[in-house]
Amino acid sequence: MMNPFKREVLRSFKNLHMARKKVFEGDDRALKACRQRINEEYLKSKHVEDSDAIKELITYAMEVEKQLLTTVVQAKMVSPNTFELKITEDTAKLDNVPFQDCCESDKKAA
Repeated sequence: MMNPFKREVLRSFKNLHMARKKVFEGDDRALKACRQRINEEYLKSKHVEDSDAIKELITYAMEVEKQLLTTVVQAKMVSPNTFELKITEDTAKLDNVPFQDCCESDKKAA
């Protein structure tokens, strides 16, 4: 690995692991699986020396971190047919627009 990118690569590796711990807190199975996958991907790319390829991999790691933090939620069954979602402050929350309302407004406009 080229020296100028070493710090950025290590930072992206550390950030992914911190995101993993935050997203999968309390779920040992998911924590272990995610740790293994992150480590595998970094080991697979360990011998990349092209600076453009390294920049691309760092960007990809940052995108994965963002996806983990904003789109992954955990569901825990609290009773039959009832689940509790673990939503963090980083989780992307979208407006819930009922499909019928959306389609009815389209029909009126046509």
